[in-house]
Amino acid sequence: MVFGGTGDLVARKLLPALWDLVRPDPAAAVHVLALGRREMEEAGYRSWAARRFGDRGRAAPAPWRRWAADHLHYENIGSETPADFQRLADRIRGIEAGHRLPGNRLFYLALPAPAFGPVLDGLGAAGLARAPGWCRLVLEKPFGRDLASARALNETIHRHFRESQVFRIDHYLGKETVQNLLVFRFANMLFESVWNRDRVEHVEITVAEDLGVEHRAGYYDQTGALRDMVQSHLLQLLMLTAMEVPGSLDADEVRNEKVKVLRAIRPIRPEDAVFGQYAAGRTGGRRRPAYRAEEGIPRNSRTETYVALRLSIDTWRWHGVPFFLRTGKRLGGKLTEIVVRFREPPVWFFPRSGSPAIRANTLTILIQPGEGFELAIEIKRPGPEIRLVTQRLHFRYDEAFGPLEDAYPALLRDVVAGDPSLFVRADEVEESWRVVDPLLARRSVRLLYPAGSWGPAAATRLLGRDGHSWSTP
Repeated sequence: MVFGGTGDLVARKLLPALWDLVRPDPAAAVHVLALGRREMEEAGYRSWAARRFGDRGRAAPAPWRRWAADHLHYENIGSETPADFQRLADRIRGIEAGHRLPGNRLFYLALPAPAFGPVLDGLGAAGLARAPGWCRLVLEKPFGRDLASARALNETIHRHFRESQVFRIDHYLGKETVQNLLVFRFANMLFESVWNRDRVEHVEITVAEDLGVEHRAGYYDQTGALRDMVQSHLLQLLMLTAMEVPGSLDADEVRNEKVKVLRAIRPIRPEDAVFGQYAAGRTGGRRRPAYRAEEGIPRNSRTETYVALRLSIDTWRWHGVPFFLRTGKRLGGKLTEIVVRFREPPVWFFPRSGSPAIRANTLTILIQPGEGFELAIEIKRPGPEIRLVTQRLHFRYDEAFGPLEDAYPALLRDVVAGDPSLFVRADEVEESWRVVDPLLARRSVRLLYPAGSWGPAAATRLLGRDGHSWSTP
């Protein structure tokens, strides 16, 4: 059951992801009931979904249309009164009986966050939080707007569903490169042995977008980069980078270690946070408007489209190692990466003449694009003189394995299997909000940066105080 069944996420991501899962066996006992407020017949909904199918609005393939004719259903949810949810319960039981289904139910809330509470209460009141088989709940971020609302949402969820039934999706956790962070760190002694304050100078985490607000103006101006990206995606990457070795790959063992990282983050000082908003500029060879000139954005908006932070993690492993996080819209390119910069050799005994200044080894974990890893090392340039040059050893997923699967099929597969490893737990949500909550009151933008640049100059100075610079401009 998908609430928000006529939304963009369902058409672009969820229906194609579901098709990826059932395509090997289209006759499998999987039925989708889409729920929305539009008045339409099931045939009309199937036609709508077929036209909107996929990331670029490509038409659905013929095999999907044949599958949808018997497996894709639609129900108008009405105004979400108790009677509407009782009618929904009757429809679900009718589909299960008519197709001899075992009674396993998955409720996917592809809805704006304010709609979560009424739907959860409606499901609970109608007895839909329990099922003849298993019953699971999937929620899309954001999980609240601050710490107080996140706690309130968790309380609403837990009135009706056990935590073991709840799967909070952050699609970044479904990316192969993100998942491989655990394997990279804990299966390769070469890196785990130097993954600490003795060998690491600092860590940078960047999630950069070259797009503006596009069709999300109304939502984005009420949210901003701190809520939209830092509280979720960037802190997830930080946790996987900084966590300790879990006792096993059991979901709770892994998530326990992630939460410990959040609890160890020192309160962020005002001077360690930079907020910016894009002004007019050029990206992709085109002139782009300022954020405040975008359609649907108030002309006096102070919403941040850029955030850079300096974080300190008070653990034995990371004490004294700064973590720099940044994210923004209309930047110089689309890029998600983690850069681990190692310390320089303590003694420089090579000739200075003719050689550039020594460069520290860096490990770059590329999340997108060009998923993979790069390790920068120093070597001698051929010739009679000792001259050093930096070379990069690299691995690319597409070269080794071909195109990677989208995150959503992997995440949905785990929901069906009941594996919560890649999903966000309730305490993880609240701890991430605890980290960013104090910043919400002081994020009003005073700094502008040109579209197509890499952010405000203050973000460069943020690293410059420690004698560092961003690995990417």
